[in-house]
Amino acid sequence: MKFLECPSLDRLNDFFGDLNLGERTIRGCLEAYTCKHAGTDKKLSISLENEMLELIEKSSSPDSPPPDDMLLTRSSRRTLIYLILTLYHMYPDYDFSAVKAHQFFTEESWDSFKLIFDTYMFEASKEWDETVGDVSLLDTLYMALDEVVKLGDCEIYGYVPDSEADPLVEKGAIWSFNFLFYNRKLKRIVTFRFSCFSNLVADGFLMDGVLNEDDDEIFADMDI
Repeated sequence: MKFLECPSLDRLNDFFGDLNLGERTIRGCLEAYTCKHAGTDKKLSISLENEMLELIEKSSSPDSPPPDDMLLTRSSRRTLIYLILTLYHMYPDYDFSAVKAHQFFTEESWDSFKLIFDTYMFEASKEWDETVGDVSLLDTLYMALDEVVKLGDCEIYGYVPDSEADPLVEKGAIWSFNFLFYNRKLKRIVTFRFSCFSNLVADGFLMDGVLNEDDDEIFADMDI
């Protein structure tokens, strides 16, 4: 896989780099990759494919749970391999071989992603409107993603880290999301990870009694 330079994503990365919103800081990053194998990708793909086939074989035992749906067809296994390879290219010093299919969940549509974005990035969107003020943050994000991966043909996946050692675990974050936008036809993936951190904790203040109703709703919705 190969990293793609995308000016439309760079503009958003400049905004998301370290967005101080007073009591909170938002950090986000978008990266684009082609799905064409490069370097050790082919060897790693074969290894991942063999592991998946072994899991399917083991699941044939009466006492074993059924395999994840993403393992059942060659096409879905290839998609899973691309998603895992993308993680490897994001953090080449970490071994993602233990990542399981259930750690990826599929969003039904852009509207599903939009609901999450509108809920958690409300303050960031207001800051964008006040400092940039041309097109809304969500619309700018949509246009940038559409330019790179054609959202109408995309599958949208969320990734949930399953280990504290996983580099996508944002330690100390109030909330954190990892999304991958995959276009099969173009063989491209755009990753979008964004997190929120408390400046009160960073400054050494106690959080007791500070959380407001919006924060309570955030924690209540963390099973998304």
